[in-house]
This record gives sequence, structure tokens and C-alpha cells, in this order.
Amino acid sequence: MPERSVRIVFVSGPDAETLQSMGRVLVEEGLAACVNVFPGITSVYRWEGETRVEPECMAMIKTTEGCVQAVRLRVADLHPYDVPEFVAVKVAEGSPAYLRWVRESVTDGSGDGEA
Repeated sequence: MPERSVRIVFVSGPDAETLQSMGRVLVEEGLAACVNVFPGITSVYRWEGETRVEPECMAMIKTTEGCVQAVRLRVADLHPYDVPEFVAVKVAEGSPAYLRWVRESVTDGSGDGEA
């Protein structure tokens, strides 16, 4: 059985519509319990030898450890960037009821939401 510990994945993108669309696919496919989209961030980064400052949005994807790689592959398919940000962090602590809901909402590829 895939690992069921909860992970938060951060993915930045060009606009809210792109990330909302991606989030809908991830939730509908059972790869994520929830995706929050934060508009109005500014990213400062180095790309192709120059420092850039660009408006972006951020998605915070709630999933499980067993589904992180499937989420990564799906984000790569859906994302318009050549190298999309994809950072997954382990949830060290949280509301037991909320963490249970995340685990029950993510299928981990098994076809059902049971933990």
C-alpha cells in the first residue's frame, strides 16, 4: 500500500486560471485533496543568465507521499513552463481530522479514496 503521510506541494505558475485548471484536474483525478491558488505573488529568479522579476501565482497542493510522483508527472504534463517549480514538503503536524480527510480524499492511484 502506498505511503499515506500528508505532503504539501508548491507549484508556481503564470496566472490563477492556469493553476485553477491544473488544480481541478488533480482533484478530479484523485491525486490531490485540495489545491489552493494564491494570486498576486512576485517571483524574483535567475533564468537563462539574467535576473527576472515577474508576477505569478502559487498553488498549494494537498496530497499524500504515495501520490507525490504522480502529481509531479501530471503537473509536468499540464504546466506551461519548461521547468515548473515543484517542491513537496512533509506535514509534520496538523489537525487529525483534516489530515485524515486529505488521506481519504486522495486515491494514490488505487481508484478509491479509502485510507
